[in-house]
Amino acid sequence: MTGAGVGRAGRSARRAFPPWVVDAGLAAGLFAVFWAAAWAPVRAEPGKMLLIQGALVLPLAARRRQPGAAFAGVAAVAFAQWLAGVRTPADAALLVALYTVAAYRGRRLTVAAFLVLEVGIALATLRWSLHERGAATFVSLSGMAVAAAVIGTSMRARREQMAFLEDRAVRLERERDQQAQLAVAGERTRIAREMHDIVTHNLSVMVALADGAAFAQERSPERATVAMRQVSATGRQAITDMRRFLGVLRADEPDALRHPMPGIAQLEGLAEQVRAAGLPTRLEIAGEPATASAAAQLTVYRLVQEALTNTLKHAPAGTRAQVSIACGGDAVRITVTDDGAGTVPPDPGSATGHGLPGMRERAAAYAGRLSAGPLPGGGWQVAALLDLTTPETP
Repeated sequence: MTGAGVGRAGRSARRAFPPWVVDAGLAAGLFAVFWAAAWAPVRAEPGKMLLIQGALVLPLAARRRQPGAAFAGVAAVAFAQWLAGVRTPADAALLVALYTVAAYRGRRLTVAAFLVLEVGIALATLRWSLHERGAATFVSLSGMAVAAAVIGTSMRARREQMAFLEDRAVRLERERDQQAQLAVAGERTRIAREMHDIVTHNLSVMVALADGAAFAQERSPERATVAMRQVSATGRQAITDMRRFLGVLRADEPDALRHPMPGIAQLEGLAEQVRAAGLPTRLEIAGEPATASAAAQLTVYRLVQEALTNTLKHAPAGTRAQVSIACGGDAVRITVTDDGAGTVPPDPGSATGHGLPGMRERAAAYAGRLSAGPLPGGGWQVAALLDLTTPETP
């Protein structure tokens, strides 16, 4: 059986039986072995040997619960045995007790137990082996004590290392779960923001066009027809945007490649859309839009779209809008203003959480800031500056 198999078997045994049951079984097994090994003295004095050997192994039943007390009990019985002049192989219980102290207690108690055992070895050698290879006996018994202490210390270090690794694995797993939860929350926010921009803008345009068609139906049926066709076109555009967005989320969406994400080049179409909805809009683009990445251009498009949608929803009739885009080598400046007679629209993010807050989140992804507020001479302005040198944040 491999070392890993032995380790798994040991852990399974510890889970199957409580530690005190295993220790009691060990004490009983050692008693049987020592009883058989000292059969000659046992036959001569069975009562005395039963008492001494039983007293030597009995403390081992509590060796892991009370390692220091177990060692002290075995050492006390061994000293009494030495005083009585009785020799028994059950003295090996001292090695088991020393190993347990080294495996389950600190260095100081281990050193103290080792010194006590060394004194016992010296006393036993002086009494029973001084003239029979006494030095060799002392060295061999001391080597056994050193081995027991070293093995126990190694087991304690290994157990502490395993506990550290298990704790580290638990912490890493917890951190991984937290990162996954943060990623899910961020993705949900991104999806909600994108859905808000797509749906809110197109629905606002469709509502404005439908109202205009209803108003012009009796006086100018032709204009009503044009408006309803524009409603249909806007609805199809919304479907296209939804399919495009689904193409980002789903690998099996066939329209993803046919409908790239909108950018600065699509702002003219956006302006035409809001003009048809009744908001005269002027668009100015300076610089080279190609210097901005596709993700940055999508951010520009969504910022302008949200600003025009807010103007369309909140500004009074007769309002005009101005969109200015300045593309530089390392930055893009966006300015959307209207002359809405000094009326201040309510915070579009106050109810849904995806209006101005969503626009600020988009700008923050490029280390930019977005400002929105009334102009001194009347109207409303939304301004943002995107830093194209900032690594793009999903």
